[in-house]
Amino acid sequence: MRINFIVEDSGPLQYLGCATAAKNLYNTLSESIDISYNDTSLSYDLCHLHTFGPRSLLYLKRFKGKKIITAHSTPQLNEGNLAFPRLVNWLYTPIYNQFDHIIAVSNKCEQELKEMGCIKPISTIYNGIDLKKFRSTNEKRTRFREHYHIKDHELVVLTVAQRTPRKGIYDFLDLAERFKEKRFIWIGGFPYGLFSKDFRNVTTALKHAANNTIFPGFVEDIFEVYSGADVFLMPSYAEGHSIVMLEALAMGLPMIARRTEEYMEAFSDMIYYYDDILDITEDVFSENNLLKYKRKTYDVQRYNIRDIARQHVNLYQTTLDS
Repeated sequence: MRINFIVEDSGPLQYLGCATAAKNLYNTLSESIDISYNDTSLSYDLCHLHTFGPRSLLYLKRFKGKKIITAHSTPQLNEGNLAFPRLVNWLYTPIYNQFDHIIAVSNKCEQELKEMGCIKPISTIYNGIDLKKFRSTNEKRTRFREHYHIKDHELVVLTVAQRTPRKGIYDFLDLAERFKEKRFIWIGGFPYGLFSKDFRNVTTALKHAANNTIFPGFVEDIFEVYSGADVFLMPSYAEGHSIVMLEALAMGLPMIARRTEEYMEAFSDMIYYYDDILDITEDVFSENNLLKYKRKTYDVQRYNIRDIARQHVNLYQTTLDS
């Protein structure tokens, strides 16, 4: 079988989690099957899209073979992320129903797809990462902390996400104000620019953020960032299946995250959950508590990219045989 991956990864979109997830999967699949990435040729048995956009919709209109899409994005995830979500949310159901099969990235995602009227077969396959690549090193830790003038004794709280309300940017800023003896670092920017929810308000809030906050934007070496941090904070209100959470856990970072259905589905007791930002007290950052959750990070092995790739190959074959 010959497979073509179609991914919207131009410009700032290359930093979105769905693009990262697609590249992770493509790199692993390319070791075992005949697969291309964003090829304009139509001579494939099956095309696999990762969400949709101008490039992918144009290809979809021309392609006559079997079609699969991974629903990294759903209408729920646009709320609090885009300035005008209704302009695009109505497109999801008619577009997703053009495919032979839809991949949901969580059970909650699958349920949402059914509730919004997707009638095509749906399978849940989680995102995966190459666990061998995610290893913290003292060299990277030292380089990162020296670059940002962080002392050895300072505890670094890290978030990697878009700067939007849905991702919890306001809660992040509130926490930094409450715990001024800790360093708070937010990696990521505004991939949708002015079309990001609360773009101007968030930009203003960042200008007045506490002195213990750092906002580098996008970075080239995410391994260096993870190595330099002590705990990962995920204040997001909703996700599909977060790549950055997988990466942080694989790097051995203890994690604090909002209690959501999708996080509990994917990560069970690997994470310290909170219901309200005020639930995060000094005890949460204590050495004993962080060590407790650091020990749980080994369970991320279930998201080994090679296991995830095998699930995709099986689905490709089943779809082609149908």
